[in-house]
Amino acid sequence: MIDEKPSVNGFVTRFAPSPNGWLHLGHAYSALIGARAARAAGGQFLLRIEDIDVGRARPHFVEGIYQDLEWLGLSWPKPVMVQSARFEIYQAALDALRAQGLVYPCWATRREILATIQDKKDWPRDPDGAPLYPGLYRDLPDSQRRKLMWEGTPYCWRLNMEKALAHVEAPLRYVEYGTGTAEIMPLDAAAYGDVVLARKDVPTSYHLAVVVDDAAQNISQVTRGRDLQSATAIHVLLQKLLGLPQPDYLHHGLVRDTSGRRLSKQAGDRGFRDLRQAGMGLDEVLALLPPPFGAGS
Repeated sequence: MIDEKPSVNGFVTRFAPSPNGWLHLGHAYSALIGARAARAAGGQFLLRIEDIDVGRARPHFVEGIYQDLEWLGLSWPKPVMVQSARFEIYQAALDALRAQGLVYPCWATRREILATIQDKKDWPRDPDGAPLYPGLYRDLPDSQRRKLMWEGTPYCWRLNMEKALAHVEAPLRYVEYGTGTAEIMPLDAAAYGDVVLARKDVPTSYHLAVVVDDAAQNISQVTRGRDLQSATAIHVLLQKLLGLPQPDYLHHGLVRDTSGRRLSKQAGDRGFRDLRQAGMGLDEVLALLPPPFGAGS
């Protein structure tokens, strides 16, 4: 069964980091923005550990998240939701989409996809810059699908975007609070094509897990960086397909270095724990953040 929750009652937001590295200043900013919004609304600020990437998640990074957020003066209800304990729930959501005929198994490798589109000039890309999936294996006969599955060939599950959009009322919209006031924003889920929702070794994806968990935690406003704003189209579509409540969203600005590049763990940006362990106080760390916490506040 998918977690079924009633409509959101009151303001609830969350901070949902992945424990695959130390938190940097961008994470601190996002957590503080969410906590500030919850405090202003008299609502709740939750913490969620998004560790579906079990190959990169580490227990010491989880403990580091707790320590860093507590040092910022933040608190949250316990126990904390941990995604790696919820794979059966994500599998149930995927099964619900399978029952509607909205997902299909796909055996295409990255190399195979690139080879298919390499001679096609100006092949379209999704909002994240990745080439749109060219539809390999989408219309494979069931007999061939069963054969490939029996052979044990690795595969993933993709959303059939055309069928999915035909199942929901168009156009898709959501409420955005990133500018300080509520704005109704249009969404273009088709721009992502047939997105991956699960892999054989991990029965979920960021898109599927975050939608299921936001509903399970009664999230009324998703607070996150603008780098994830375009993904809202996929999330709202999945909410509608799974019959889950649709929260509002607040996509905040990003913390950048002196060259204008946004901070990221993948780029090896320094964790803000290094700053505090070097002797910096809370006020000094906050001063490094954009408004409403740091310079120009």
